[in-house]
Amino acid sequence: MLRLAALIACLFALLLVYSQTAAFTWDEGFHMLVAQLIMRGKRPYLDFCFPQSPLNAYWNAFWMRLFGDTWRVVHAVAAIVATGALVLVTRFLHARFGAVTAAAGALLLGLNALFVKYTPNGAAYALCTLFLAAAYCAAISDRAALTGFFASAAAASTLLCAAAVPVFLFWILRHARRRVAKLLVFVGAALIPLVPIVRLALGSPRAVMFNLFEFQLYYRRANWEDATPHDISLLLEFFQSPAALILVALFAVGAYRVRRPEIKLSAWLAVALIAELSTAHPTFRWYFTIAIPFLAIPAAAAIAQFPRPAWTLAILAVTLAGPLAYALKTQDTRSWPLMEGIARKVDELTPRDAPAWLDEHVYFLTRRVPVEGTVFSYGEVVQVRPDRARQLHIVYVDDLGSQAAAGAYATVETCEEQEQIDALELPKIFRRSIPINWCRIFWDPLASLPQSPHPQAAH
Repeated sequence: MLRLAALIACLFALLLVYSQTAAFTWDEGFHMLVAQLIMRGKRPYLDFCFPQSPLNAYWNAFWMRLFGDTWRVVHAVAAIVATGALVLVTRFLHARFGAVTAAAGALLLGLNALFVKYTPNGAAYALCTLFLAAAYCAAISDRAALTGFFASAAAASTLLCAAAVPVFLFWILRHARRRVAKLLVFVGAALIPLVPIVRLALGSPRAVMFNLFEFQLYYRRANWEDATPHDISLLLEFFQSPAALILVALFAVGAYRVRRPEIKLSAWLAVALIAELSTAHPTFRWYFTIAIPFLAIPAAAAIAQFPRPAWTLAILAVTLAGPLAYALKTQDTRSWPLMEGIARKVDELTPRDAPAWLDEHVYFLTRRVPVEGTVFSYGEVVQVRPDRARQLHIVYVDDLGSQAAAGAYATVETCEEQEQIDALELPKIFRRSIPINWCRIFWDPLASLPQSPHPQAAH
């Protein structure tokens, strides 16, 4: 048991160190900014566009309020939460299959490149995996209330794991003696994490419906004409990864040969989650992070069938460490320290009360009030009726460009491609600019700034 605890401690150290040094995804800037706005009293959906379920944003806002609104705080909490999911999976495997299987599960999960790269950041992957792991442990213990609560909490953190809820419900009903009572308990507990959404819906049902459902169904592919080829290419890349192939092969062996109900539940969860994630157009490889624990459980059970368990674990560790090291080494050159440098330059060039059109990361780091319509930058290409756009706090990118041309912003910072910069004619609108990595800051507008903040700025 001490060796297993030492292994988990090493994996936690890996997550924590990575979270404070190199962990970075572009999408997390949006999640960080939303949490910061919530901390200031703003409301998702009602005060800004937020096409996500809100629990992770409230979670991040809570820790920001306690320890400060910095990316390091959010990353450290996420590393701890991800380790919590690892502990739950390892504890279950140890109780049901023994120390060798538990160690194999810890390695399969804790050395998985997706798990290490994408859980210790501001997005919802860490919280979602923790809630799903907790729901799994509750389900196999026949605790309908806890299963319903944690499964719903996972979906309330990100809708990417919504497919797990009916799987858990089916499991509870199939194995329960008093099915009606279990169903009522499951549903009643599942409603609790949805209370924040219900409260927001009372303020504007149409805004909540758009952000949670309409956007996902109709607008995710906006400005993504090649979404389907992109998805196909991504899924084909998966089969070129040796580590992924090993995990899937072991998963298949474990799901087929280890005929125990809890292994079947893990297998069905993995299949349901991967099916949902594969149909999210466009999809991205980091989405599949939330399915890794349920691939790892049957895979670990398969490894326990091998002879010479100590040698098997050593070979597994070496096999997984190589692809993980390569994945961490070849990651995006963008980072939070780089964005901090951009934020410092923006603050140097821009008066504190002057309106600025910035990327979400830079809004977060500078703690500036975002201009209306820029909290969720992808919303700038969502085409809805003008009256509805105002209700949903969506401003088209062309309108933002026109505002910039009229001198509405003292500074524009962007990490968009040169094509977008040229389309907005930013070099013609501002007298001065400076590149930082592949981002660019424009300031000193040719047009005169208005005497007061732009009328559409968020207050």
